[in-house]
Amino acid sequence: MFGPRGSTSAGAGRKEILSRSSVMGVRGLQGFVGSTCPHICTVVNFKELAEHHRSKYPGCTPTIVVDAMCCLRYWYTPESWICGGQWREYFSALRDFVKTFTAAGIKLIFFFDGMVEQDKRDEWVKRRLKNNREISRIFHYIKSHKEQPGRNMFFIPSGLAVFTRFALKTLGQETLCSLQEADYEVASYGLQHNCLGILGEDTDYLIYDTCPYFSISELCLESLDTVMLCREKLCESLGLCVADLPLLACLLGNDIIPEGMFESFRYKCLSSYTSVKENFDKKGNIILAVSDHISKVLHLYQGEKKLEEILPLGPNKALFYKGMASYLLPGQKSPWFFQKPKGVITLDKQVISMSSDAESREEVPMCSDAESRQEVPMCTGPESRQEVPMCTGPESRREVPMYTDSEPRQEVPMCSDPESRQEVPMCTGPESRQEVPMCSDPEPRQEVPMCTGPEARQEVPMYTDSEPRQEVPMYTGPESRQEVLIWTDPESRQEIMCTGHESKQEVPICTDPISKQEDSMCTHPEINQKLPVATDFEFKLEALMCTNPEIKQEDPTNVGPEVKQQVTMVSDTEILKVARTHHVQAESYLVYNIMSSGEIECSNTLEDELDQALPSQAFIYRPIRQRVYSLLLEDCQDVTSTCLAVKEWFVYPGNPLRHPDLVRPLQMTIPGGTPSLKILWLNQEPEIQVRRLDTLLACFNLSSSREELQAVESPFQALCCLLIYLFVQVDTLCLEDLHAFIAQALCLQGKSTSQLANLQPDYINPRAVQLGSLLVRGLTTLVLVNSACGFPWKTSDFMPWNVFDGKLFHQKYLQSEKGYAVEVLLEQNRSRLTKFHNLKAVVCKACMKENRRITGRAHWGSHHAGRWGRQGSSYHRTGSGYSRSSQGQPWRDQGPGSRQYEHDQWRRY
Repeated sequence: MFGPRGSTSAGAGRKEILSRSSVMGVRGLQGFVGSTCPHICTVVNFKELAEHHRSKYPGCTPTIVVDAMCCLRYWYTPESWICGGQWREYFSALRDFVKTFTAAGIKLIFFFDGMVEQDKRDEWVKRRLKNNREISRIFHYIKSHKEQPGRNMFFIPSGLAVFTRFALKTLGQETLCSLQEADYEVASYGLQHNCLGILGEDTDYLIYDTCPYFSISELCLESLDTVMLCREKLCESLGLCVADLPLLACLLGNDIIPEGMFESFRYKCLSSYTSVKENFDKKGNIILAVSDHISKVLHLYQGEKKLEEILPLGPNKALFYKGMASYLLPGQKSPWFFQKPKGVITLDKQVISMSSDAESREEVPMCSDAESRQEVPMCTGPESRQEVPMCTGPESRREVPMYTDSEPRQEVPMCSDPESRQEVPMCTGPESRQEVPMCSDPEPRQEVPMCTGPEARQEVPMYTDSEPRQEVPMYTGPESRQEVLIWTDPESRQEIMCTGHESKQEVPICTDPISKQEDSMCTHPEINQKLPVATDFEFKLEALMCTNPEIKQEDPTNVGPEVKQQVTMVSDTEILKVARTHHVQAESYLVYNIMSSGEIECSNTLEDELDQALPSQAFIYRPIRQRVYSLLLEDCQDVTSTCLAVKEWFVYPGNPLRHPDLVRPLQMTIPGGTPSLKILWLNQEPEIQVRRLDTLLACFNLSSSREELQAVESPFQALCCLLIYLFVQVDTLCLEDLHAFIAQALCLQGKSTSQLANLQPDYINPRAVQLGSLLVRGLTTLVLVNSACGFPWKTSDFMPWNVFDGKLFHQKYLQSEKGYAVEVLLEQNRSRLTKFHNLKAVVCKACMKENRRITGRAHWGSHHAGRWGRQGSSYHRTGSGYSRSSQGQPWRDQGPGSRQYEHDQWRRY
């Protein structure tokens, strides 16, 4: 339905894709909604909804939060997808999409995934391995039929997510990149900013208690009709309340909880479920059965027993609680967390009462949201008579109780204990956007607050010492697995951190890069180095660490989400702040991930695993990444030390993805020395631009070709840099390949979008398919290098819609392979002929400096078959991977997690 063409066949194709891609979110829920509960889907019109929103909230622009990652396959409307991407057509489709909503007076906010959370890594790997099998079938089809497969085998072009960010920013749209997986930030933004709704394709949005959820797959762009999926109607059908949906989602399985974890439990529910109808499918039966069990059995024990006492959680209870809490947005509470808090907790010298004392009748006035300029109504708790601000969804008329701390101006999610009828504030890191409930120790009846740092993704449970009645936070070191206590001095009321006598190891806690404040620290006399302190940007909790050998384990049942501890690779808070800003504003690619977590990933690429002559893009561009690592991790104590390595989750043929590749930085030589990031990023002097360019060329190891590249006009400078690097790296690239790459870039400049759409290559060549994807991955690598070096080149110069078109390249490749003259490749355009020879001369001259002579296919020797790299190289391609011939050991055969790359071992000369 969606798309400029709006054709029925296109819509049918997209719905077919939906059936293949609907694994995102809760397992089986998408199919259940379509087959069993179609009444929860209501056809709505965005124009009408926007008009209603404007009348209800005068002066407030109707805003839709877009989960961009869910929308990519629906935005990509060009019929050709196999050749590397029809980027001009795609850009035009995005422009039409934005124009249509703008004309209706609707503002769009686009969110992209900024990183893969560790809890979802297994699911990410599972999907990538599934994609590998799909790619194998695609290449098998191409070799058999010499044509693009049908839309049912559609695979999004490489780099689509990265370049969509820049396309939307070029179109003037607010585009954000998340600091975790985007669905939580999308749901949170939609709730907090009183948005019209969420546009995406992920059943998790039915579980979040947030603004309305609209389907991108059902969108008709011409009329702006789509389908709204109503979570309230879903609850009516299942006999549940909205607060039960996270529990249902975890029992069914989602991106955090593996589907098989509760398989036997679900079938036990199914066997005892008596209201099964014959026309319900198996998945539908299970969802109804589990919902019935929740409403009729689990509700009886709610608030009286912990979840692990009424569910077969076993060793998975910590993961289960984390999955449950991952659906709680700021200001929300879950009745399923079993807690009995008493007393008060002091946060930043603010006393927050957790008591439901009937005497407490403090009145709280109406508060207004500074951004939306709307008043937030307050409601009064039935027991405490204390007013709590309510969040009201724009359409659903649901009110969500919120607890706000007036001083830090941050909403604190509440957990309620149904038995004690007390509400418990949840400690929320301002940047991590994850809540951690306050829990209590049932024996001493003392509060057990949870504490998290703003960047930390690991929970820090606080134990209470029954004797001195002091709060004792617990911290578990990620590597040493030692538990570290944070204790409070009852006299000074200061939290103190120290290390045990025998501990010679620094145990850092996360530091908020935004905060420029340094917290006081104390160290044990035997420890010479100061330990960074966990700083909460809002609450400014000061802590010092000490080890306690007596406390051995944590109780995961008393906590909400387990937030992973993150120790940043780079300690310079000013530089981290800049990197973080560029990341959030979607202006860079992978830079902040490298500097913060030291872990990056790259999804599948259309690569033929059976083609031994062409290496994977993961290997070809690795030396560039290694040099970028040395630049970004400059302030580490020893950038070449064996302990410093970036974890790469890159998909390539033969990689089982059981562990990341450990890739070490690679030092580079830059004229005048390697400049610091502060110089590259913060110094605005004109002469620094020269150093930025020198650094960029050094990352490609092309410093010697600086003069030749500077003589190339825009936008071909970046393309020439990339082509030189490729042809030096890969010996199996020939002169015909170079002609095709240059010819398509020149011809692209004079073609309209409709001309490109009407191109039809004679047939599809599998090698040309891989070369197209290889070049696009090179363009994404340019984005990484350019942002790491302080943007010496204009980003537009290497956006694919300016330098590459998949079908056009395929056409030129086939013509060049057949021996067509250069004049034919350039479509008899004489002005292009001069530019062609100039660009070719630059590439060939630079390659000759590296002892790489580019020859035609007719001059190839036998060494080009089944091998890549310079002739005589000590590296060769084997059946199991790339290995050093002198060693005879395929690198993939090394121990798990032990693969480390330190030298430029992929360079082929």
